[in-house]
Amino acid sequence: MHELGITQNIVAIVGEKAGKQKVSRVKLEIGKLSAIMPDSIRFCFDLCAKGTVLEGAVLEIDEIPGRGRCNLCSEEMDLSLLAGTCQCGCREITCVTGQELNIKEMEVV
Repeated sequence: MHELGITQNIVAIVGEKAGKQKVSRVKLEIGKLSAIMPDSIRFCFDLCAKGTVLEGAVLEIDEIPGRGRCNLCSEEMDLSLLAGTCQCGCREITCVTGQELNIKEMEVV
């Protein structure tokens, strides 16, 4: 489960930015094509936050859908995998959203 390591890094980054201030809320963006399981991040968050300025913080996760753009005709389409075929028949698709992992917001008190 690589989500444990990812969650430890998220807690470390937010904790560093917060300094000694208590963090009450953290908002993440996780792309549906990122191979990161939001439920696993949620599961690990409280464990990783224990004993830090993030302990007790609310974790919010926005899941970003996968979108791709055809390299031939520039048509955009929904992607459920990192591969696809455009309506024009082209298989060269560039992923434009869905691979994100962003710490979008943090709220301190």
